[in-house]
Amino acid sequence: MIGYVAVSVISGILFGVLDALANANPVARRLYEVYRPIARTSVNPLAGIFIDLAYGCIMAGVFLLLYPSLPGGTGIVKGMSFACLAWFFRVFMSAASQWVMFKVPMTTLVYTLAAGLAEMLILGLLYGLTLAPTT
Repeated sequence: MIGYVAVSVISGILFGVLDALANANPVARRLYEVYRPIARTSVNPLAGIFIDLAYGCIMAGVFLLLYPSLPGGTGIVKGMSFACLAWFFRVFMSAASQWVMFKVPMTTLVYTLAAGLAEMLILGLLYGLTLAPTT
């Protein structure tokens, strides 16, 4: 249980750091200009930290729950499988919805897909290397 809590907190922190790296760099800022008319002018950092920590706990818990049914014999392969699932449901479906509903440049959507995949793979690697159900 202590391992789960530690990995949850680490992955929550990692969520925040990776999101900042993916969304605040100069390339992302230029690509995400399309959202400027609807974007907030400031963010609530406390809410962001809480949400990222909650994501870390939930994602680590779901990984443990799905662990026996994920493909692969090792934790790393299972972590990568989980990362692909999380990417599909979290990033791909969101980007597809953006493409359907809004006039967003394709380069922005491709960047979102790539940055999201990198983030999920890093988190999947963390989960695969550190978490396994106890029997």
